[in-house]
Amino acid sequence: MNNVDKVFDYLFSEIIQKKFEKFILFLATAGFIIHLLLIYLNKYEVINFTFNNSLLLNPISALYTPFSFILVYEAFLLIYFIPNSFTVSVVKGYEIISLILIRKIFKDIPLVNLDTNILSDAYSIQLIYDLLGIIIIFFLIYLFKKNAGVNKKKTIGKRLKKFIRQKKIISILLVPTLVFLVFYSFYFWFNGVVLSNSFNEDLNYLFFIDFFTILILVDVFILLISFRYTERYSQLIRNTGFIISTILLRLSFGVSGLKSIILLISGVLFGLLILMIYKKMEKVRYLD
Repeated sequence: MNNVDKVFDYLFSEIIQKKFEKFILFLATAGFIIHLLLIYLNKYEVINFTFNNSLLLNPISALYTPFSFILVYEAFLLIYFIPNSFTVSVVKGYEIISLILIRKIFKDIPLVNLDTNILSDAYSIQLIYDLLGIIIIFFLIYLFKKNAGVNKKKTIGKRLKKFIRQKKIISILLVPTLVFLVFYSFYFWFNGVVLSNSFNEDLNYLFFIDFFTILILVDVFILLISFRYTERYSQLIRNTGFIISTILLRLSFGVSGLKSIILLISGVLFGLLILMIYKKMEKVRYLD
């Protein structure tokens, strides 16, 4: 077995995944309890926090913390699926986006003012956008998975093995990158919010802005490598379309309100349409 295969199989072995999953679940549970405790300490003025306390207004906000840890685990799984299937890694990115949106809802619900007209309250309108957005995206992900189907087992030749091995190298390099981004994002948040009280970034997309940027670069790199192993027009268009889909998702982080939801839905919808057309073209190719 090649050294690359050995390293990949170790990093993403079932034992490592189970241990990492347990560790994430522990952090998620502990984070939820600590966050909930801080909310009540802040509510009863036992501790007066000087930094932005939008996440300390309501017990519902405590769900934001465990979802943050779960999202890191989902990002790890996305990296694992990169060598296996481009389609599976793309749908994993869609699932991460949907979880980010759900997490955002937990953060924004306490900000809704129930004493005013819904249409006159900016937070209420944003909540409606987010709720509709998550329903549409969830349905589009279902359609994407339905159209993707189950991967058929193919005979792996030398050229394909080499391609998969190159993608495994990328996955291996992405693991320390993921760890670095997690710690860097936490330091950036802690320094900006807790120490200097000058955090101006959108907390909902902290870490994931950089993660999806790296993901786009990785997808482009894989696309360039794939030119050496396939000349099929449909496959090249599919992979390029998936990159455009990821770019649209990344662009949504830079805007807010309805624009953000439209970009998210457009990104997933574009990926779905690309996949559907690709599947149709593949059927035509096999009939020739």
